[in-house]
Amino acid sequence: MRKNIYKSTNIKHLTNIKPIFDDNLPKLYIETYGCQMNVNDSEVVVSIMQDAGFSVTEDIEKADIILINTCSIRDNAEQRVWGRLDVFKQQKKKNKGLRIGVIGCMAERLKEQLLENQIVDIVVGPDAYRQLPELLQTVENGQKGINVLLSHEETYSDISPVRLDKNGVSAYVSIMRGCNNVCAFCVVPYTRGAERSRNPETIVREVKELVDNGYKEVTLLGQNVDSYVWVDPGNVTKTVNFAQLLEMVALVDAKMRVRFSTSHPKDMSNGVLYTMAMYNNICNYIHLPVQSGSTDILARMNRKYTREQYLERVQKIREIIHGCAISTDIIAGFCGETDEDHQLTLSLMREVGYDYAYMFKYSERPNTKAARHYTDDISEELKTQRLTEIIDLQNKLSEESNEKDIGKVFEILVEGVSKRSDDFLHGRNQQNKVVVFLKNNYKTGDYVMVKITGCSSATLKGEPIE
Repeated sequence: MRKNIYKSTNIKHLTNIKPIFDDNLPKLYIETYGCQMNVNDSEVVVSIMQDAGFSVTEDIEKADIILINTCSIRDNAEQRVWGRLDVFKQQKKKNKGLRIGVIGCMAERLKEQLLENQIVDIVVGPDAYRQLPELLQTVENGQKGINVLLSHEETYSDISPVRLDKNGVSAYVSIMRGCNNVCAFCVVPYTRGAERSRNPETIVREVKELVDNGYKEVTLLGQNVDSYVWVDPGNVTKTVNFAQLLEMVALVDAKMRVRFSTSHPKDMSNGVLYTMAMYNNICNYIHLPVQSGSTDILARMNRKYTREQYLERVQKIREIIHGCAISTDIIAGFCGETDEDHQLTLSLMREVGYDYAYMFKYSERPNTKAARHYTDDISEELKTQRLTEIIDLQNKLSEESNEKDIGKVFEILVEGVSKRSDDFLHGRNQQNKVVVFLKNNYKTGDYVMVKITGCSSATLKGEPIE
């Protein structure tokens, strides 16, 4: 790799939101693990690197630099990254000039171990992506590049992400960074720092940019979107909360679908629900993580709501937004969880009737409150048993939810060809349910009215209607 291929960068508003593929430029290969926030972060990183003179490659053999954007939320996510680094080691043997960087949450949490790994040249935390070009130059000068400092201000609001999605239909827009909740099981406050919200004008600008480039759906991202609040530094009495931001985004284009994730039960206001009910292009879908149905376990988790308060929020959602789908996150086998606690989770699932859920065994993360103060005292065998019961129940609830949709007609945004057959397309309705139907003459990005004729626990099946 030549030393003169880097140039310093002064990031301004960028208008090129598509990857640049140019054989005459040094090439960046990037892999992303983890949540939607990590996907959006990778798009920010590509924007920074393109501005510094790099193009993108999907062929690892052509890469001058490999960046792996990492997640620390569960141990298996980190183990996958260590496995990939072993693969990259073989790549580096073939290409001595290849540079390898680990970025994101795992870089923040395990910086010392990563720097001890001989093949890792760069370690960069979530708030230091702007320094990547400079750190690459540091590597060329014979040193390792590291910056894992967390920031109270960085939001990357002036950077237009380079969209890495394949369909050109759906995109993510980060509205805030960090988290202040410090749930006992979660590493996010330690790897992504304190909460800070983006200037709403930059968010609206980014959504307008997506509309201009033909995108049909945007998902607003934050660890806890309901705590979004922007205070005008020039006039501290002027603030924008999440309900107001949601309205601003919905008004950009009535044909642009708007989603958001993730909500926190203790912070979701009625104002957000009424805003959703007011605008047809804000999707009738809320991801509302419960984690446990037991008030005792919720207290140990530091979730700051009770079972009853959570159910009150669900009731208010049903009352204000007709036909709103609700999904959730559930952890099986948290510290001290009794069989009674587990049964309370199952009973809450039945009472809410979730449309679908993301379900996991508890995985202790180092330095979290749970790791410091509680004993991980539930055996792996019991965790697995409880998780299996949760999954089995949710499969039943999902199928019951989908059966209720048979005979209904939904507007589907086509996202691509079905994985099982080129004769079928797949897309999602407003409730975020996947729908599969005959292709006919429709294409990716079209809105299609589809009548539901059948289902499984995971998918709706239908027929297009004129």
